Amino acid sequence: MSDVMEKEVGHAPAEGKITDEAIAQARGMIGLQLRPEGPYLQDATEDTIRNFCNGIGDLNPLYRDAEHGRQSRYGTNVAHPMFPMAFGWIGRTRWGLPGVHGFYAGNDWELFRHIRPGDRITAIERVVGIEEKESKFSGRLVLQYVEATYSNQRGEMVARALGTCTRHERKAARDAGKYKDVKPYEYTADEFAALDEAILKEDERIRGATMRYFEDVNEGDELPPIVRGPLSLMDTMGFLVGCGRGHTHGIVLKSAVKHPGHFFRNPEAGGGIEYTGIGHHRESVAKEVGVPGTYDYGPQRSSWLASLVSNWMGDAAFLKRVRTEMRRFNTMGDSTWCRGKVTRKYVKDGFALVDIDIRGENQRGELTTPGLATVMLPSRDVKNRVFFDGSSLELELPTIR
Repeated sequence: MSDVMEKEVGHAPAEGKITDEAIAQARGMIGLQLRPEGPYLQDATEDTIRNFCNGIGDLNPLYRDAEHGRQSRYGTNVAHPMFPMAFGWIGRTRWGLPGVHGFYAGNDWELFRHIRPGDRITAIERVVGIEEKESKFSGRLVLQYVEATYSNQRGEMVARALGTCTRHERKAARDAGKYKDVKPYEYTADEFAALDEAILKEDERIRGATMRYFEDVNEGDELPPIVRGPLSLMDTMGFLVGCGRGHTHGIVLKSAVKHPGHFFRNPEAGGGIEYTGIGHHRESVAKEVGVPGTYDYGPQRSSWLASLVSNWMGDAAFLKRVRTEMRRFNTMGDSTWCRGKVTRKYVKDGFALVDIDIRGENQRGELTTPGLATVMLPSRDVKNRVFFDGSSLELELPTIR
């Protein structure tokens, strides 16, 4: 083993501290543009678009079926609204507070254009904010905010997203033991049957080419729910494959030499180098940061809730905004029921819009993922504007929200 590796890459994840000095240094980074993470999937093709859908369990033919897309108003299949995530997961803990563990806390996306086969995506990511809070999970914590602006090869903005992560001291989270009494859930035969039926019949409830008009929607309407689970290793690994992520061997070693605080030599892997986020797949590492077991990827869960809305709205609509917040861990064996309710109908700048409260609930009925969405719908009122995408509408959201 080299002297550099022996000195800097430890045999356990780093145990960094949240100090006033570290927070001040991180705050000094506000306004800086970050080097992109990745990129991973930069080119949109029929294969990469479909493979991303495989990674999140999305069955919508507009995203998967070339012939369905060819017959649509777009003349081609288009990418799932959350496909830009495959370029790189924004909101990741890549700046400031060295050695302090981070969790994806959510994203707030404003979408402008469809991504089509042949598009090449790039992004500018910048640091936009930091704040300190207290939590039951770990005591002192820090919220960090980044903004990513995505464009295609023509320089047209595709999406803009606010990413949030939380930073926790690993020891403080372990000692607090917020989730120490959570046990694996034991499903009844009836519960398994309900899960299987919802999953196997999901494609029958996809709106698809059947138009959903603004005038046919009412405040209080419930969206047909979808479910993802019980969460398995196949599900988390499949999401990585769908996002084109997978560093191995010398690529990992080079990353560890460059960023030793983010990697460690894991005794469970015979001293092989692993990323500190391996808690998504190794229970022992998850428990070291106070989580009761291996858990899902936050961007994965965000995508499920986007699918809930895109299934309901139909091909002719456009998902303009989707926001999700990770409030509770989704561990192996948990199921996430994605639900939504229309809360507001209105017209902005000539476009007919609906706001939807969306949420993820686990099999225990606990709220894990609150959120909201805004959808542009076709309208029978000729005073309202027609659209192919959301590029002519700005929601005028504040940078941090």
